[in-house]
Amino acid sequence: QASRRSASASAAGTMLLTRCAYGLLGRGMASGALRSLFSTSTYVHKPGEGQVKTVTLLPGDGIGPELTDCVERVVDVLKAPLIFEKFDSISGANSDGTPVEEVPNDLIESLKRNKVCIKGTLWAKLYEQNTNTQSLNVLLRKELDLYVNLVHCFSIPGVETRHGETPLDITIVRENTEGEYSGLEHEVVPGVVESLKVITERSSRRIAEYAFEYATMNNRRKVTAVHKANIMKLGDGQFLSACREISSSYPNIEFEEMIVDATCMKLVSTPEHFDVLVTPNLYGNLVSNLCAGLVGGAGMCPGANVGRDPSIAIFEQGARHVARSLVGKNLANPTAMLLSTAMMFRHLQWPSFAERLESAIFRVLKDPANHTVDINGSSSTSRYMDAIVRVLRAR
Repeated sequence: QASRRSASASAAGTMLLTRCAYGLLGRGMASGALRSLFSTSTYVHKPGEGQVKTVTLLPGDGIGPELTDCVERVVDVLKAPLIFEKFDSISGANSDGTPVEEVPNDLIESLKRNKVCIKGTLWAKLYEQNTNTQSLNVLLRKELDLYVNLVHCFSIPGVETRHGETPLDITIVRENTEGEYSGLEHEVVPGVVESLKVITERSSRRIAEYAFEYATMNNRRKVTAVHKANIMKLGDGQFLSACREISSSYPNIEFEEMIVDATCMKLVSTPEHFDVLVTPNLYGNLVSNLCAGLVGGAGMCPGANVGRDPSIAIFEQGARHVARSLVGKNLANPTAMLLSTAMMFRHLQWPSFAERLESAIFRVLKDPANHTVDINGSSSTSRYMDAIVRVLRAR
């Protein structure tokens, strides 16, 4: 149990020190004092942790390549000991527009070898002749059994949000492999389609366990299980039963249950009520995007996909949007991808790189002149990144 919690902590996302940093910045702590706070903390590494590591880089579609270019730039400025194994040519669609139907073997081999990946979103349009092929994003998660999708949505001082000065800090822990994404659909008779929602005890237990481990390792106070067991009494009922059982092993974490429609209403009206949400697959997708909208949009929330056997972690934007309308316009917001990179640094046991990058992001975003169009600014991607690089080099 202890080893599982330790592994969970490394991949679980933004840690307690960073959460303290949000508050310090929000109270106007001077950047010099914040640097002092970080510089006086000591990380005692295990021998070998500072060796050069190879990370799989999958730019994806839409603005993905522009965002991963930003990642490569900060890694270079930080002098982080990693190199990228890059897959520029992989897309969610074939050259004729049809969806790619299987994950390329060389990508799978790279992920199994390197264990860590930075990824843009893969996209293919809904194809008229084949609407039942799952997206390459889903196929990749299933192929590697990346059963945890973790999305961290939080307000950043300087960025206007839907709830003004109310600080938001919500983490969604979403089951990533089954439910409505099981891909089991068929036409019973012409005009009648049956779609199977699969909920298993094994998957429900392990996602609930991860949510409570995350709460424990990240100084969280409460886990809310999101469900629709009042209607889907067997499927969602099994998910809810697993959450109840796991919660009994974590007496220091408050546990509550909430129907998904009530959850959405409360997220809009009083989002500060929530801390950690654990959800089945589809509800997690909806709730993650809703929470992203509360704190500035898809460009603001980092995310990760985590598995156990093999232990692979893929870091990407929490709200997966390709933003094809922004391609080539130098307007994309790199914040979510850069915060996901900070998550990756912690997963690799490099907390100082994570802290430097996060503090640079928070400092840059305090100035509205650096805000991109999606967060009511006029800055270009390159101007935003120039500001990030200046702060990183000044430390």
